[in-house]
Amino acid sequence: MNVPTDIVTPPAGTMDPELRAAIGRIARVPQLLVACDYDGTLAPIVEDPSKAVPLPESVAAVRALAALPQTTVAVVSGRALRDLAALSRLPSEVHLVGSHGSEFDIGFVERLTPELIAVRTRLRDALREIAAAHPGVRLERKPASVAVHTRGVDPQVAAAAIEAVRNGPAKWDDVTVTQGKEVIELSVVATHKGTAVDQLRTQLSASAVLFIGDDVTDENAFGNLHGPDVGIKIGPGDTQAGYRVAEPIEAARALGLLLETRRHWLFGERAVPIERHSMLSNGRTVALLTPDAKVTWLCHPKPDSAAIFADLVGGSPAGHFSVAPERGGIPLGQRYRSGTMTVETRWSGLTVTDWLDLPARETTPDGPAIITGDSTLVRVLTGSGKARIDFAPRPEFGQVAVQLQPLDDGLLVLGSNEPVALYAPGVTWEVRSDGVNESAEAMVDLSAAGGQVVLELRFGTHSLEHHAVAIHERQARAEQPWKDWVASLRLPTTARDLVARSALTLRGLCHEATGSILAAATTSLPEELGGVRNWDYRYCWLRDAALTARALVDLGSLEEAEALLRWVDGCVERTGGHPERLHPLYTIDGYELGAEAVIDTLPGYAGSRPVRVGNLANHQLQLDVFGPIADLIAAVADARGSVREDEWRVLENMVEAVRRRWHEPDHGIWEARLPPRHHIFSKVMCWMTVDRALHIMRQHGGEDRPEWVELRDRIGANVLENGWHEAVEAYSVAYGDEDMDASSLWIGLSGLLPGDDPRFLSTVLRIEADLRSGPVVYRYHWDDGLPGREGGFHICTAWLIEAYLRTGRRTDAEELFMQMIDTAGPTGLLPEQYDPLAERGLGNHPQAYSHLGLIRCALLLDNMLKQ
Repeated sequence: MNVPTDIVTPPAGTMDPELRAAIGRIARVPQLLVACDYDGTLAPIVEDPSKAVPLPESVAAVRALAALPQTTVAVVSGRALRDLAALSRLPSEVHLVGSHGSEFDIGFVERLTPELIAVRTRLRDALREIAAAHPGVRLERKPASVAVHTRGVDPQVAAAAIEAVRNGPAKWDDVTVTQGKEVIELSVVATHKGTAVDQLRTQLSASAVLFIGDDVTDENAFGNLHGPDVGIKIGPGDTQAGYRVAEPIEAARALGLLLETRRHWLFGERAVPIERHSMLSNGRTVALLTPDAKVTWLCHPKPDSAAIFADLVGGSPAGHFSVAPERGGIPLGQRYRSGTMTVETRWSGLTVTDWLDLPARETTPDGPAIITGDSTLVRVLTGSGKARIDFAPRPEFGQVAVQLQPLDDGLLVLGSNEPVALYAPGVTWEVRSDGVNESAEAMVDLSAAGGQVVLELRFGTHSLEHHAVAIHERQARAEQPWKDWVASLRLPTTARDLVARSALTLRGLCHEATGSILAAATTSLPEELGGVRNWDYRYCWLRDAALTARALVDLGSLEEAEALLRWVDGCVERTGGHPERLHPLYTIDGYELGAEAVIDTLPGYAGSRPVRVGNLANHQLQLDVFGPIADLIAAVADARGSVREDEWRVLENMVEAVRRRWHEPDHGIWEARLPPRHHIFSKVMCWMTVDRALHIMRQHGGEDRPEWVELRDRIGANVLENGWHEAVEAYSVAYGDEDMDASSLWIGLSGLLPGDDPRFLSTVLRIEADLRSGPVVYRYHWDDGLPGREGGFHICTAWLIEAYLRTGRRTDAEELFMQMIDTAGPTGLLPEQYDPLAERGLGNHPQAYSHLGLIRCALLLDNMLKQ
């Protein structure tokens, strides 16, 4: 577009808000190309071109930008490449393009054809004659062109020289003319800065280009910008650039802002330690809160749906909902209300109480209640001070543009397929835009509001109607089912409060409508900060879910297990009589996952890319998944005293699946993206499937099944013989492999070997020596084909604690258990892993594995105390 010459330029030292917003947007593209002119852009215009030194501020910004990953910087100048390199002295990381795009390297001239070299020679001779006839005119010879400079020349002489050039060599068929400020350049190569930028864009697969220039020759580059690209014109004059600054120092400030914003995007804003996040849940979806009451993660309508707040993996631009005192400051503390999933965050003069409510219920004239909307995030602000509220919803992980419409009692979120409304009576909002999305902020005086302000983020509706039930009553209604459920559990005396919190966390990961259970609440929280080991755990793994439900059965709650087994029965039914074809994991609704994808516009937690949606493990063969399901059915049957029809059906399908495939290699519990192997853990779980099925038959079914006995014994003999590795004196990761793996502890934990068997004792010692590091146990140290490292796995730590107990090492078990629980966050939650060196949590959060491991260990330790 053409910008009028009388466009208002912001005062010196300030930046146009629209330009600031545009830089904020382009700073967050996956692959960025930053291209600048040299004279008049990086370096101010001077009378003697040989003295054109770049501004220190520009050099610093360009150097730093070029050092960033996924970022390329190029200087595209009309100067000869050799002169540009000598004068700019920029590092090799900065690409230099000379002669308006005809020189991409020093050896360019060697690529000219003999015919072009001949034209270039004629051109130099003709221009030399014109310069000789016009005193003061200076020629600049370049590999493919000649520039005629008239800066500082008498205006009449300069005009005559330019006229001679235009009427002479400029009209030759093989010559391309480029007009600049007091310079005209004639080239034997038909190129300009626009084609040069396009060539760089293509070579680098750039997602977007930011180009800054001041000259007429830069218009070719501005004219080729499109889509998310940003063009910045320096100085007056018509331009196709979208934005303008007055002078080179302001361009340097723009580059500095780009650097700061992109660095934050690439490496993450200040990352709250993973384990310090608290989870909200209502059995339909989950949300995460930071210790200072920022809603940093919430997916809608289900936990495996797209996020509306993804600040956790994308920073503030990915969406958040924040509340804080006007004066700022660190909270006094954060805690769960006892026996609930309600979180209180406290400052002096301000308390924020958060919970996820179920849909509002209305009574029709005919009597029955109907549900309106979907989940509701309730935030109650109480106290006497002033509080600042920032509301920035970003549906679909920030991929959908959002507008906010203020109404009398709140805001409507527009732009998404799912209706969303923020009910906030008495709050006055100021809506601001970054050019794509809108956000809202407000300041509330709690004293003036009677000591309380209520915010209700309502999903699935645009209703801003007043709720008929008082807020304190609604809170009590939301909390009572959690309290009743916890009160029904048989909690141990060992770590009683932590076990209760772990049980609530597991219950919160259950999806009540379907019966499925999440492996974790989040996606892509890293196993290594800055690394690529970032996976999506917002699905139902058969193994993880069965182990979770088993832990709750052990605490006295069968409801979750029964619901899960009905869900598994549905998954089995959809295999069409082939239970051996069960996938390791499914969506919340029990269907196959779509393809694994990467959201490359999100920088990841603390800059840990990529952010993934979906999980390729869906296509792996994992033969261990049947064992935990059979073990769960056995636990439920023993607790209830009977087996239901659908549970019998699932059990028989699990045994049949093992019969058909137990002898095959598989990908194993850890889902390494490697060729299948005969994993010890998988073979043990196949044995356990049949063993638990036999137990159920004998205890609850009447007759024994001889064919099952033969199958169990054959699998057991196979793994005991082939899994033992003489050289390492232990059961290793897989048949014939020397590497150790914590999952091989199940050779004894399953009951296949007794606790005093020398082979199990030796395996425990070897895993302790190879894989334990202080308070954690690593899964393995073998090469899994992925770069980087990971933390210790809490579930593996729990296995070693149990192994200590089974082998008579009670003191060691108690000590490791205390070390493990000391790694929990301030509200009692555990992510997947822990880094004992950095002393911080890693991986998705909260992780079902970690909490079920804590529960199992506490129960075992409690039983030991009672003996």
